[in-house]
Amino acid sequence: MKYMIMLYGSQQDYDAMVGKATGKPAWTADDFAAMGAFMEKWNNELVESGEFVDAQGLAEPVRTRRVGLQNGARVVTDGPYAESQEVLAGFTIVDCDGLARATEIADRLADCPPGPSGPEGLYVDIRPIADGSTIKGDLEA
Repeated sequence: MKYMIMLYGSQQDYDAMVGKATGKPAWTADDFAAMGAFMEKWNNELVESGEFVDAQGLAEPVRTRRVGLQNGARVVTDGPYAESQEVLAGFTIVDCDGLARATEIADRLADCPPGPSGPEGLYVDIRPIADGSTIKGDLEA
């Protein structure tokens, strides 16, 4: 079964990672390198176990566009959006034996160096990827 592990962040998080102090402490080059080294190791372990499918980081929210309808009219809005502080920052897709294993994999992200503001409030979501024949996914605990 394939699962998407979704990592979240805010525009403030992105700004802090490039050295800007805007409500959160700015990251140093060492902070950023430590996070990068951890993520590379985490991805390589998934490749070695045969569970890795894909992983991508996403550009900061300020580079986002939302396309939708309002009162029957097409509307394009530039990000970031006031409705939500946090947005999808990146994802990893794994192919593993079930939700319990996907949860174990995602739980290892808690060991990622959090940068200068600490780990408080960091989270990821894990969702089964529908295979086209079902949208129920794997509901085992």
